[in-house]
Amino acid sequence: MKQHTTNYTNTFIEAAEDCPVSQAQIPPEKKEKTIASIQYEKLIKNPYQYSSDDIIFECYAIKNDISEHEKQKEREKFYSKGQPCLRCSPLAKKYGFGFHHNSEGKVALFPVESKEYQTLLNDSSVTKAKAMRSKRK
Repeated sequence: MKQHTTNYTNTFIEAAEDCPVSQAQIPPEKKEKTIASIQYEKLIKNPYQYSSDDIIFECYAIKNDISEHEKQKEREKFYSKGQPCLRCSPLAKKYGFGFHHNSEGKVALFPVESKEYQTLLNDSSVTKAKAMRSKRK
């Protein structure tokens, strides 16, 4: 079975062009955890610990109540089809964050107003990609 991936290396995903905020906002708490809040918690507490695939599958596993012992099999099934990458994340589209993927493909989260965000934007050795827009032009 072919395995797809959402991982990038040495790439910075900028906040979307039509992102409504100029300063990053923490996703609001809701009764059920949202994709944005799961991604935020994982990445804020553990910069450069997870790959994009780890984060995206973990959200899927939490949302679909997948048990620990089923995870490996379910992950293979999940990535047998292409999946949307972090360019589609609400954190980059709506909440004002950028994602940096290091040379090992591990991800960290940076608020748009941070020094690190600006440094990454201006670093010519890092590939840039914009997050998906919420609305068509």
